[in-house]
Amino acid sequence: MKSKILKYMIVASSLAFMNCGDDALTAPNINQNGGLPGIASSSDAANPALSSASVNPNGPWDDSCLASSLPDACGPGTNPLPTSSADAQIPTSSADVANPASSADVATPASSADVTPASSAAVPASSAEVANPASSETAKPTSSASVKSSSSVETPKSSAETAVSSSSEAPKGIFLASGKEEEKDQMQVEYKTRTGWDGGGILSYPKQLSSTQKHGIVVWGPGGGTEPGAYEGMIRRLASHGFVVIALKESPGDASQAIKALDWLDKQNKDQNSPLFGKLDMNTVGCSGHSMGGLESEQAVIKDKRVLTAFLNNSGDWNGAGANKVATDRTIAILFGEVGMEKDNAKNDYNNAGVKAPACLIEMTGGPRNSEGGYGHGSGSWDGMAATISWMRWHLGGEDFRKADFVGSSGKYIDGNIIGKQGKWKTQCKNFK
Repeated sequence: MKSKILKYMIVASSLAFMNCGDDALTAPNINQNGGLPGIASSSDAANPALSSASVNPNGPWDDSCLASSLPDACGPGTNPLPTSSADAQIPTSSADVANPASSADVATPASSADVTPASSAAVPASSAEVANPASSETAKPTSSASVKSSSSVETPKSSAETAVSSSSEAPKGIFLASGKEEEKDQMQVEYKTRTGWDGGGILSYPKQLSSTQKHGIVVWGPGGGTEPGAYEGMIRRLASHGFVVIALKESPGDASQAIKALDWLDKQNKDQNSPLFGKLDMNTVGCSGHSMGGLESEQAVIKDKRVLTAFLNNSGDWNGAGANKVATDRTIAILFGEVGMEKDNAKNDYNNAGVKAPACLIEMTGGPRNSEGGYGHGSGSWDGMAATISWMRWHLGGEDFRKADFVGSSGKYIDGNIIGKQGKWKTQCKNFK
């Protein structure tokens, strides 16, 4: 009997010894995009609100309005679009999430020895310990979002919390919307009427103002006898690209209203009760406008040192003696319609032999064959508004790659199609280095 009991004890001990090994480890789940859990793929992070299908067209005049020989005969333009992905701070790809520099750094573990330990005590305290671990002692966490400074390990509540700045230094230059397509609105904007120094202007700016950069300014001048609200599409478009826009109540063509508007904005920039407090770069200003508003802009860049550039839409000095007064460290562009009443003024102003500033003469050709027979006096501020946006992003925002769109023998605004409309651009420039 004793021998049988002894045998049972030996068998039981053997079975216990065989099951004393380490618990089996299983590899972490890998999502279908090949990334680790918690890291969004580029398709996951895309912002559906910014899809091209949701882009509102620029709301130009209809053909009957383009046919009118009077400036600014028609109504408002487009509505704002959702905020850009840059403002949402959602990573656009797995590379944007904190820590891993490449997909190689978040590779699937080759064996159970590389798998995340069950205890948070084994998670490294800094991101430097995560990349390319030499042994299981520095095993990778289940996702890069799980690694935070210090010993705390916390999963973020939303993908927006995983966005990490690539640099601690403040970005240089003025703020610009991350979306670069000038044919579209890029950000949601505030649009305030009956404001400005005289209570008759319009103020528009991004709803989400930058906390790290100043915003450039664009002064918009309406055509003679026209309410600034007739240019709502242009005003909103400019603001949606990151600019603070002040539209004038009227444009006398001598810069007096533009200068007062800038002085008013300067006060807003210094007023702690203003939403624009400390947000404006008062030395990065562009002026633009339609017809008489173009003349107001031209005089502003001549008379006010805060103004760096002017873009005249369907305008030009009556005597061809405006652009020749623009300083050589400023720039000017003059746009006209192929059959617009402003055509001769625009050409004479640009062709004045005394013009020494970098300047462009931009023509819109092949327009609707209505009573005017093509692009007329109302073309630039509606069908051609993309050119103004691109010019301001170049000369105020420092996007120097846009120079090739205007200056040279072939380019987007030199001989390219008018995107979204019919016809082509025809541009010549001078005095650019």
